[in-house]
Order: sequence, then C-alpha cells, then structure tokens
Amino acid sequence: MTSSPTPPPGASRPPGSQGALRRLRARGRDEAHRTASPLELFFDLCFVVAVAQAGIELVHSVAEGHAGQGILDYAMVFFALWWAWMNFTWFASAYDNDDVLYRVVTLVQIAGVLVLAAGVSRAFEDHEYLVVWLGYAIMRVAMAAQWLRAARAAGGPERTTALRYAGGVLACQVGWLGLLLLPEGARPWWFLVMALLEMCVPPFAERDHSTSWHPRHVAERYGLFTIIVLGETIAAATIAVKSGIDENDALGELLPIAAGGLLVIFAAWWIYFVVPIHGHLRTNRQAFLWGYGHYLVFASAAAIGAGLEVAVEQTAGKAHISTLAASAAVTLPTALYLLTVWALHSRHFKRGITQQLVLPTTALLVICCTFLGHWAVFAAGVVCALSVAAGETLATRLTAREGGPAMRAG
Repeated sequence: MTSSPTPPPGASRPPGSQGALRRLRARGRDEAHRTASPLELFFDLCFVVAVAQAGIELVHSVAEGHAGQGILDYAMVFFALWWAWMNFTWFASAYDNDDVLYRVVTLVQIAGVLVLAAGVSRAFEDHEYLVVWLGYAIMRVAMAAQWLRAARAAGGPERTTALRYAGGVLACQVGWLGLLLLPEGARPWWFLVMALLEMCVPPFAERDHSTSWHPRHVAERYGLFTIIVLGETIAAATIAVKSGIDENDALGELLPIAAGGLLVIFAAWWIYFVVPIHGHLRTNRQAFLWGYGHYLVFASAAAIGAGLEVAVEQTAGKAHISTLAASAAVTLPTALYLLTVWALHSRHFKRGITQQLVLPTTALLVICCTFLGHWAVFAAGVVCALSVAAGETLATRLTAREGGPAMRAG
C-alpha cells in the first residue's frame, strides 16, 4: 500500500461552522494541529463501558475455574468492540466534518455500543449473542451510512473506496448472523472466519486509493484509548482491593497485589508512550499492521485489570482456583502486552541487541514470576519497573556516547 494521494484543494481545512449540514469531504494529512475532538473522547468513554463489562465477566469466568471458555468469550466480545472502535477512528481521521448529521450518526454508534454492553453478560453466561449482535449491527449500519455519505461527496477512486467499505461492512454484518443461527459448537469457528473477513475489508477497499487518515491524529486516538483502558484497569483493581479489605480485613495479603498491580500499570503506560509512533505510520501497510496489532494491546491491557481482580478474589478466598492460576491471570496478559508493544512500537526505535532485548526479556521474567506464589504480582510489578529503569539507563548512556537524542525505554 502507498501513502494517501494529495487531497483536493481545501480538503485539509478543519471542519468549521459553514452550516449544519456539509458535504463529507476528505480531510488532508497535511492538516496542522490535528487533535482528538470532544465527540471522539466521548465515543471512547462510552466504549470503555462495554470493555468494563467484558472484563467483569472475564473475572467471573476465571474465578469460577472456567478460564478457557471465559477467555474465548472475552476474545469474541472484545473483537466486536475493538473493530467497531477502530473503524470509526480511521474513518473520523479521514472524514470528520463535525456537522450535525455526522454527530447524530456517531451518537447512534455510541447507542449501539451501549446495547452491546447490555448483552455481554448473556453472551458469557448463556452464549446468547442476540443483544450483542443487535448492538454491533447498530454500530456497523451507522458506519456504512457514513461511508455512503462520503461516497456521495467523492468521485473516482475515492468514491469506489468508500463504496467498497460500505458494501464490505454490510456484507459482514449479514455474515455475523451465523452466531445466532449456527450450533453452539460451530460458533467459535464461524467467529474466526468472520473476524478474518472483517479485517480483509480495509485492504480490499483501499487497494486502489488510500483514505487520507492523519498519522499524528490516529496515533493520538490510539494512545488516548490506551490511557482510558489502563485507567479502567486501575479503577477495577482498586475496587477489588477495597472490597477485599472491607469484607476480609486482609490488608497484609492484598497490599503486595495492589502495589505490584500499580507498578505493572505504571510501567505499561510508560512503555507505550515513550516513543512517538506517528512518524512510523507512513503507508497503509505499516498502518494496518500497527492498527490491527492493537487488538492484543487493548485486550491484554484490559485483561490485566481483570487478572488483578481475580488475584484479589483468590487471596480473599472468593475464587475457586489455585494461587498459580490467579497469578497467571495477571502475569500472562502483562507479558502479552509487553511483547505486543515491543513488536508494534519499541523495536522500530531501538539500537543494538541490548536495547532490543529489554522488553522480550522483561516479558519472560514476568512469566517466571507466575510461580512465586502470593508474591507473584508484586514481583511482576518490580520486574516491569526495573525494565523501565533499564531502558532509560541504556537510552541515557547512548545519548551521552553519541551526543544526540536517545532511543528511549519501552
């Protein structure tokens, strides 16, 4: 894939106040000071409501000893949330004109994610996906409407791209009916097929013409959603610790989990934001790999919070699992997060084998912490904190040696 062609004259101007309804024209990549809008921030916050619901159900599944089924259900529900969020994010980066109709259709998408959130518990407990499918359908039909509106205002290859997007979105939505009609045992396989088809829509739609997404804006949007997910993780863990202390007066046992969890989340934030990734997003190929990879970043970040809740419940005697399983609920998603952020971000900014090995080694050590019993979470937090310190130390030494900007930790 190549980078986006130069937009038509005037396309790079930010949305203004030229009327309640305006043609949905492409914005330009050369647009200065492009930042997330209040509507996009509101969109993210509402999505995190559904992410939190999925996390709660994951905690219940793991705590009851049904980790395998819980992880499968979590992966399926989280994909619907992540994919709908991601599609809107890239569309908004290229076409957001902030007129009345654009806002209304976006609010419809928000309503869809709230409907989906209402069906999360039934999807986990009864494997009933009707409400989840309905919420996802609301979001996707609204997204297709946005693409059709963009097609109406465009011509040539740009119009073809928009129509391909709209057609692909609607066709896949019909395909998701399989989750309602197929036998329960076939649904995970059908989910895999449909997820792959969904991810094929953007490369197919943009094979002849790339949308004019804004690299800095997209990187900011992903970063903001990462912050919100990590914040939800802290909130969930805090509530779990408070509950454990109130009900069991187990401050001594829970304090290491709380401290370790906080160190893990602080390190997760540090590692993600230490490098300016927008400079790496130059072509559609780079952007698709980076954007798709964030399924694992977001899912693992949210799962860390669920794992901390599981660890608290196990320590308080409310979870029917072993200490080893409870520890793994924290260390495994932490290791996955570290490896994914390294693959998507950090490795592009490292010099030398020592810097390249910091995060993979940290992930391996975090997994080893799983076997440290009740101190596993605290040890994992210390390892993550030491990883940040090591990365910063290596970066500082490189700066002193070369006399230039360093490739920093993370």
